[in-house]
Amino acid sequence: MGQAWGFSRHGGPEVQELFERPDPAPRRGEVLIRVDVAGVNPLDHLLRSGLVPGLDGGRPFPRVLGMEAAGTVLALGADVDGLDVGDAVFGFALTGGGTYAETTVLAAPNTARIPAGLSPAVAATLPVAGTTAVDALDQLGLPAGAAILVNGVGGGVGLAVARLAAARSLRVIGTGSAAKREQAEAAGARFIDYTTEDVVTTARALVPGGFDGIVDLVGGSSLRTVAPLTRDPRNVIAVGDQSVTGIGGRFVERRLDRDNLERAARLALDGVLAPAITAVHPLSDAPAALATVENGHAAGKVVIKVT
Repeated sequence: MGQAWGFSRHGGPEVQELFERPDPAPRRGEVLIRVDVAGVNPLDHLLRSGLVPGLDGGRPFPRVLGMEAAGTVLALGADVDGLDVGDAVFGFALTGGGTYAETTVLAAPNTARIPAGLSPAVAATLPVAGTTAVDALDQLGLPAGAAILVNGVGGGVGLAVARLAAARSLRVIGTGSAAKREQAEAAGARFIDYTTEDVVTTARALVPGGFDGIVDLVGGSSLRTVAPLTRDPRNVIAVGDQSVTGIGGRFVERRLDRDNLERAARLALDGVLAPAITAVHPLSDAPAALATVENGHAAGKVVIKVT
């Protein structure tokens, strides 16, 4: 038996509960891991709220919170290649296993070994934030010297985009609230505080000819406010708001395979995708960890240290 944080029905934070369960059995194409560190992401509370039902894996309630983890392989399901019991791994719980737990299952094709020299805490931040940054910037394909606006630069994905863009010699401008300034500037972005500055006016003053690309992490009215700042609407890439296609932009094309995880891990080892882990919570404090992200107060990445 092991402990896990999950929910027995969809809703807000009030539906979260700590419960005990047997170790889940890995199905075909899955690996059972002992979780060391779980990453915390906005997608976690969206799944709890029932807003993205296509990602629940079809598992019955209670469902466990969390989408990304690092840990040690305890058992293999059928047809798993390239991984062995005892391997230190990181990856996605894309089949609904959840990661705020002492043990969980990961989809084997979306799981990779942790390379020597990379900590489990860093590895646990890469499946969502690290690979999203790689995918968004690859999709834009901007040359060195191009100007990019990161709308919502202060979170885990935004900071990863800023670091990787700066490493590719792009000129990075980022928007966020005052509390996000220090981390954003450390990531290589020229920061615009939307609480004290007019984003459009300041951005146009900084890049009068228009941006070569925009990566949006906010969506909604904020996305529509900044989208005209780019010279080509197709170079507006949204990470969360699929309605971006209605204004001529594109939704990020995600690659969740092992190769992309390994690529993100190499970039982390090189210091390019080294995340700013700003809060580490024990499993007993998982609701507080998720609340920080859900309320939009997290600057950088929040993780849960399970073992």
